[in-house]
Amino acid sequence: MIRRFFRLALALSLVAFATAAPARAALAFDPAALYAQMKTAYDKAAASDWEFGEQKNYLSTILAAGRAYSLQLPDDPNYAQLATLTVQIGSSLHYNPLTNHDGAVWYVREAAQWTIQHSTDPTLVSEAKNLLERVDSEDQPATLAQQADADALANAAAYRADVEASLEIVEADWRAFILTGDPSWRALAFKRAASNDFPVAHLPTTYGAEFVRAAEASNDPNAVIVLARIRRLNAPLVIASVTSVPHDVYLSTLAPADEYFGKMGYSVIAMENELKRINTYLDYKYGNREANATVLVADAIDAMHKVYPRDRDMPKLLFSALATLRRMDDNDAKQAATHIRAILVVEYQDSPEARKELSGQ
Repeated sequence: MIRRFFRLALALSLVAFATAAPARAALAFDPAALYAQMKTAYDKAAASDWEFGEQKNYLSTILAAGRAYSLQLPDDPNYAQLATLTVQIGSSLHYNPLTNHDGAVWYVREAAQWTIQHSTDPTLVSEAKNLLERVDSEDQPATLAQQADADALANAAAYRADVEASLEIVEADWRAFILTGDPSWRALAFKRAASNDFPVAHLPTTYGAEFVRAAEASNDPNAVIVLARIRRLNAPLVIASVTSVPHDVYLSTLAPADEYFGKMGYSVIAMENELKRINTYLDYKYGNREANATVLVADAIDAMHKVYPRDRDMPKLLFSALATLRRMDDNDAKQAATHIRAILVVEYQDSPEARKELSGQ
């Protein structure tokens, strides 16, 4: 409530300066600064002999800079370089939307498409097509689950005994279970975590606590082994936070009240108000007459998600748009619903809204 008041107060304070067509606010990150950060990450990775964690950090900075150039300077020569780097490094690290949490799935898709269209290197084009297959599987849970498992195993094979690579295998299987509801993925996650090689003491905040609770509630023999391994730790289990890149430079927690998104230039408050209006009209049996308006709101939410993927209200906005789109049977509304749902349950899987959607409530 306080947050909404802040947004509304800021919006009202700007009314006196508004013109007939609202000017779009400057984005909250500097492409040049992010490009420099990428160079720093490269030097750090090279100094550490390109360990898996440092390579992931480097990829995060590439994605951050790529997002910035795509949104602000798409004609800059650096855009082409970043698209190529995204494909090269993303492929070498087996990028997968289910286990990557950089808020850049849309940009990876764009970089892959750009590379396919412009590169004359057949190897690079093949890598781009592989990446494109990954990001285009966001709305195909069973396929994405299989790909995430295969990608995590490939990283573990390339970086043997690496803690982060080992953690990624269990995360891929656990998230596959959450995404698909298939208990065989949960069983596989328990089995792999029961291995003596799995760094159970380093479970991260993203899925660690939930994973342990599930093991405690299970009679799976491997879950019992996991809990026994935890009890044998020399120090108490601490679910650790895993961060890869200083997000403060390029991921703002809160989208400003005076920034506008999508074809209609909606602010966050306008998106919420328009969804309320549409649902009121739908209550009065307007049906598909509101489909186009709802698709335009979904477009604005998607555009905001590209700029501010860590906005705390993003899962709620996605869930609200999804519920509204489902109240109509228009083809465009159905397509938008499929896209919005994929973003919600893959990129925001740990949110209450995603869990509500996945549980069918």
